[in-house]
Amino acid sequence: MALSSMTGFARSHGVVGAYTWSWEIKSVNAKGLDFRLRMPPGWDAVEVPARKHASDTLARGTVYATLTAERKGVTPVVKVNEPVLSAVLATLQSLQGRLDAAPPTLDGILALKGVIDVGETEESEADRRAAEAAIAKGFEQAMTQLVAMRRGEGEALGKILNDRLSEIAALAARADAAPGRKADAVKARLAMQIAALLETGSRFDPDRLHQEALMLAARADIREELDRLGAHVAQARKLLADGGAVGRRLDFLAQELNRESNTLTAKSNDVELTNIGLELKTVVEQFREQVQNLE
Repeated sequence: MALSSMTGFARSHGVVGAYTWSWEIKSVNAKGLDFRLRMPPGWDAVEVPARKHASDTLARGTVYATLTAERKGVTPVVKVNEPVLSAVLATLQSLQGRLDAAPPTLDGILALKGVIDVGETEESEADRRAAEAAIAKGFEQAMTQLVAMRRGEGEALGKILNDRLSEIAALAARADAAPGRKADAVKARLAMQIAALLETGSRFDPDRLHQEALMLAARADIREELDRLGAHVAQARKLLADGGAVGRRLDFLAQELNRESNTLTAKSNDVELTNIGLELKTVVEQFREQVQNLE
């Protein structure tokens, strides 16, 4: 399966009968799938299939979907509200002779609120169902575009992440080959430290001193960290190759890579190893930041 980013944008639009409609969908990063739908009143029949299609198609991301729909080219229908008109005329008749004013005109009466109702021609049930079906189909088309964009970005992210993993592997190899972690170098450093202590004139138990030296050497060994770094890099590469919704698992591996790089840096008793550890932490953080964009 292909890798997918969680960011994308898509549009679709169309005309069916008297309706013009358009969808706009965008998605951004999220821990899970959060689908947010906005649509005009009266289109509830479209909401359920849209939500189902989104949940079937996407695994993660905050998705914003907006529908606009307008009914155009419909002949307006003008109706006289007879009860209101009758009440207005009765009131005018009752006021005749009581007020010194010009008689009311027809346009003045019709301009009164509620006397005239202007509406649209009622749509048939078949036209409404056809519009709902076309809009639901348009949502699927927009989602197809969104998925294609997310996969295109996912492919680019996959290359970046593989590059970061190669850098991590190269730094681990440098750490493994560093002269400072060779047995002779470790022995020489310990000997210098012990000699410095003995020069203080203090009395030390030779056997206890030997044991402490061995413990220090064991604590400074980074073999386990290097092995785990190699295993995590191999697992991350496999996940990238398999594709699909692997963002969460890669995020976990990023945390583990960070843990091992921190431990390696903390154990380092050599300037070169310390510098390698700091570089390693930087690259691991870059890897983790890019993983946040994967579905």
